[in-house]
Amino acid sequence: MSPITMHHAVQRNGQDICASSDALFPWWSITKPVLAAAVLRLVDRGRVDLDQQYDDKPYSIRQLLQHTAGLSTYGGAAYHDAVASHEPVWPVEELLRRVQADRLIYAPGQGWAYSNVGYLLVRQFIEQQMNLDLNAALSELVFNPMGLQRSRIATTPADMAETYWGNSPGYDPRWVYHGLLIGPPSDAVRFLDNLQSDTFLSERCRLEMLGEHPLNESGGGRPWTRTGYGFGLMIGEMGEAGRVCGHTGGGNASVSALYRFSDIAGAPIVAVFDEGTDGSAVEWEAVRLALQS
Repeated sequence: MSPITMHHAVQRNGQDICASSDALFPWWSITKPVLAAAVLRLVDRGRVDLDQQYDDKPYSIRQLLQHTAGLSTYGGAAYHDAVASHEPVWPVEELLRRVQADRLIYAPGQGWAYSNVGYLLVRQFIEQQMNLDLNAALSELVFNPMGLQRSRIATTPADMAETYWGNSPGYDPRWVYHGLLIGPPSDAVRFLDNLQSDTFLSERCRLEMLGEHPLNESGGGRPWTRTGYGFGLMIGEMGEAGRVCGHTGGGNASVSALYRFSDIAGAPIVAVFDEGTDGSAVEWEAVRLALQS
């Protein structure tokens, strides 16, 4: 897709610069830093220890947040065929059985593998701790304190029909097991701005979230020249744009990117949303907007 088809919001020096649309867009994996932020709010309340085990499992909350728990992910032909044919969403227990979630692919803390299953467990942990469904929990822990009122977890195909791209008819957002946020681009940039302020999280939790597990992966047509992962945040460098943190997402026929560019004057924050499946395109557009802002 060309930049003309994309929609975006840009913030600089903590001030909104522009937003091309106030419509709702699927955030896809930009949901992950919101989940991580919710957990860290619970840490600041003294209700959670990052190094406590998740239930009776051999991995910790910290390892779930940073994708170092040793869990696999979901996807593959059977999953995508079920989504495309509008099958009923598999129960969580069936999904975990299908991906053999109890069979770790490495010892916790001894590797790194991106895991949507891990963030499903993070979702369940938040709901258990708050005794609320995810929408209510994120509203209380994250969005209400930030003054963001329009973003929410999509739970039905009707919710997805409200988004700008529309998605394919009948798509059920519950196929995104950790939760799928929908919201305007302006909410996305304001979320990332608030996340790194000194009023939302304690300094200790901010530093924990930005603690980088280096991945040393780059190339593939993407702007990354150094990569790492914090708690729900992709962290590294994008060439001349310098240091970045945020997340890229993609799902049912649309993609998303949200990044803060800390080496550029005014530390711009850029959110970009587009149709299609090319996550590199929204990353490159985020770099372009950051450099010209």
